[in-house]
Amino acid sequence: MENLTSLLFPLLILLLFIPIFLSSRRQKKQLAQTQTLQASLEVGDVVVTTSGIRATVVDASYEETIDLEIADGVVTTWVRAAIREKVPVVDDTEPSGAVAGSVTEDVAPPTADASADGVASERAVPSNQAVSLEKGDAANGAPRS
Repeated sequence: MENLTSLLFPLLILLLFIPIFLSSRRQKKQLAQTQTLQASLEVGDVVVTTSGIRATVVDASYEETIDLEIADGVVTTWVRAAIREKVPVVDDTEPSGAVAGSVTEDVAPPTADASADGVASERAVPSNQAVSLEKGDAANGAPRS
């Protein structure tokens, strides 16, 4: 019985350190992937920062910093470590989510209208009046009339 209790303590310690060891390996692998991504950035890449800003790389010639264009003509300098991910390039030949040869319906999302009492209600936008969220449109995403 005493032999069993003398083995129980080291076994318990071992069971506690296995998840810590596996977690540190996973974290090191993730850190290496992030550093590889940050070092491989090139001009024209679209990236997302750790604060959620989506931008285009304008200058990647410095070792520690990178210049990002966050709006037309607005260039800011960021530390490379602030880059979280590179946005994959979308192929414009097929609509997103569509299968080649399939027919998709053109459904517009509902928009909010303020009624007389100031409460917003939703109404459907006819499919022939597509809502545009491009740059230069209204700030709230409502279609311009």
